[in-house]
Amino acid sequence: MVSSIVLYLIRRGVNAVITLLLLIALLFIILHSIVKTPVGLARIICGNPHCTNAAIQQIIKTHGLTAPLYIQFVNYVSQIFQGNFGVDTIYKNQPEISVIGKFLPVTLELVLTGSIIGVILGIYTGSIAAANRNRVHDYVVKAVYLTTWSTPVFLVGFILALIFAYWLKLLPATLIANPFLTPPKVVTGAPVIDALIAGDWAYAYSAAQHLVLPALAIAIAGFGIVTRLTRASMIDALDRDYVKLAYMKGLSKRQVVWGTAFRNAVIPIITLIALTFAFSVGGAVIIEDVFQYYGMGYFTVQAIYNFDYEAVLAVTLIVGIAVILANLAADLLYAVADPRVRLT
Repeated sequence: MVSSIVLYLIRRGVNAVITLLLLIALLFIILHSIVKTPVGLARIICGNPHCTNAAIQQIIKTHGLTAPLYIQFVNYVSQIFQGNFGVDTIYKNQPEISVIGKFLPVTLELVLTGSIIGVILGIYTGSIAAANRNRVHDYVVKAVYLTTWSTPVFLVGFILALIFAYWLKLLPATLIANPFLTPPKVVTGAPVIDALIAGDWAYAYSAAQHLVLPALAIAIAGFGIVTRLTRASMIDALDRDYVKLAYMKGLSKRQVVWGTAFRNAVIPIITLIALTFAFSVGGAVIIEDVFQYYGMGYFTVQAIYNFDYEAVLAVTLIVGIAVILANLAADLLYAVADPRVRLT
């Protein structure tokens, strides 16, 4: 059994590396399809529309832009695996990875919070709908998740801000925390976590308040697909003979639904969690702009506005890596939940 687990982990790890290399190759092809001359590539790397000819020639020489494409690709992959994504022209020519490192934890905190809320909400509503199939509960859940699923994520954000920030005045609509509070020392880069580590309860409370609406927007926009799959899996599980046997043993409906059927229905849902995370990462770009939540979404929008192509490529690659890792984690959890997949 140990050998089968090890082989499964190796296969999945190799698949993840191959996927990453294909992503890098795709970005490389796109970049060289848009800009086909060494001078054009040098201007992108420079990031300054007024870059001098001397600076351009130096960039061409430093990056080997006149070399054959396969050599440029090898160099590109080598630089990426060394963590070198170039320099950011907006933030005083700091290394791109350092600038992204300031924004990435903020987005991860937001996306993970929104994804967890969305998954929990989706699993609960899907299970309720399946347990009350073709009844009022089922129809209400269907109507809600179809409505939220078909609504653009930015519109969900605007509606939440309108209701909870402007009408009810319960939650703040913009920013990461109260600007009049002093941010705690950066440890992880995630505002709430850093405030808790520092014992700064005022800032932690403020950051948590500001986190609620954008995280809820991500959760509401993405929980529908989890609800739908959970409902389908639970209906299939509830029709099995072992569920009928559980009822015959005198177990209550709650015990049968959550103790017997759910444990067997949860396996396909694990794979979907990675897709939910990927959806949330994409939605975070828009949500952060709506709520002025200064994470990777804000950084990406600023990079696009300022034609910082290297920053956009770096963000695309990092988001891709995050999705690949999420899928790898889902595969591992799937193997734990269902040992049969280790042999496939």
